Amino acid sequence: MDELAQASTVLRCVRDLPGPPGIPVLGNVLQLQRERMHQTLEDWNRRYGPIFRMRIAAREIAVFSDPQLIGAVLRDRPEGFRRTRRVEMAAREAGFDGLFSANDERWRRQRPMVLHGLDPTHVKAFFPTLVKVTGRLARRWQRAADGAVAIDLQADLMRYTVDVTAGLAFGTDMNTLESDEQVIQAHLDKVLPALFKRLMAPFPTWRYVKLPSDRRLDAHLGALHRAVDQFIAEARQRLEREPARRAAPSNLIEAMIAERDLPDSPLTDGDVSGNVLTMLLAGEDTTANTLAWLVWLLHANPRAARRATEEVRALLGGAPCPDRHEQLHQLEFVEACLHETMRLKPVAPLIMVEAVRDAVVGDVALPAGSLLMCLMRPGATDERQFADAMAFVPERWLEGGAPAGGPTSAKRASMPFGAGPRMCPGRYLAIAEMKMVVAMLLAGFDIAAVDAPGGGPAQERLAFTMSPVGLTLRLRRAGTA
Repeated sequence: MDELAQASTVLRCVRDLPGPPGIPVLGNVLQLQRERMHQTLEDWNRRYGPIFRMRIAAREIAVFSDPQLIGAVLRDRPEGFRRTRRVEMAAREAGFDGLFSANDERWRRQRPMVLHGLDPTHVKAFFPTLVKVTGRLARRWQRAADGAVAIDLQADLMRYTVDVTAGLAFGTDMNTLESDEQVIQAHLDKVLPALFKRLMAPFPTWRYVKLPSDRRLDAHLGALHRAVDQFIAEARQRLEREPARRAAPSNLIEAMIAERDLPDSPLTDGDVSGNVLTMLLAGEDTTANTLAWLVWLLHANPRAARRATEEVRALLGGAPCPDRHEQLHQLEFVEACLHETMRLKPVAPLIMVEAVRDAVVGDVALPAGSLLMCLMRPGATDERQFADAMAFVPERWLEGGAPAGGPTSAKRASMPFGAGPRMCPGRYLAIAEMKMVVAMLLAGFDIAAVDAPGGGPAQERLAFTMSPVGLTLRLRRAGTA
């Protein structure tokens, strides 16, 4: 047995596991409200233990929350586990079958190109543009502060992340931050919730009957594909004007086109367009939502906010944001705040995988084709892993800080970017973006209020990723009453 299996030789089948009772045909579907599905599963985890089962229609699904087992499963990709066929099919139907949803040979041929385009060297070379885009967000927030206007926090952060993604990956200055016209977010923010709805549907009705919601999704996807086609056309024009770019492409889209155009290239036109759309969707949603959660948590924890503000202002000395890439590495407490936010509010609280071959996870036998759900938050908020686990304590991520409290290292218990070969390739860019925004915010502003609709705590909503519901941000210029 390997690290996936316990020493016990007595194995259980999925049907032997405890779990919530369901109803004939549908199983537990009616108990799983999509927008709070992660919370329901976490409730069941507390009731039935770290390994339980649920049923969606005819499919029995094993659910795991132990971080050691989850880490072992994620590291056993792609040989032992893969993206589910439903995810792969949904992405293919929508036309964004990029690295995220690809399996097998398609994943292997795309991965090196995407990793190279998002590696630390490219992120560092992109830094001057990151400073420019962050400056645009700062000016937008300065106008809001001067006018005492409430900021739609997630909408502004999504504009920012789309502008950054388009600049780094596509070489395109979209500048949605300074545009009041209908922007690409009007389509992007509709796609992932609609796809999540399809993933959780017991039957694929949209393949047989197009409801109004299906036609709306088709319209949004059509607009996005037209935008992607424009990005690709512009990149091809740059390569034609400057043939030397083919040997030394400056961004991901140029690298993919150059590789696609080589004789006998394994890449296809679909690989190129699929990864462009995947980058837009993934780059916008995950980073923007993590930043929104971070701003909420900083406002709710004044002591941590003061320490982060002191670190930023001491480092920048009056500058509006970092202007040297090396400064990002000096924002140690800010980075600790990021890790603590991702521990408490993981934007990907659920990861579903499918067994490629017969496997044993813990003491559960999983035949090839079995579905396995990984709950990412319970292990990261377990008192056996982290002391005072539900509190926002960034110091636990600093050397010599608060002890983790458990046998599993902090980074093995909290895995916001996944683990193993399929770990998120955009993690270096995401960390850089988040540090830049937090530094800009704390350098130039005091947070007056972060409000959720109706008051009270921010509510969680799952729509492929987990986001806070409707946060508004009110700012004052730093040093003003």
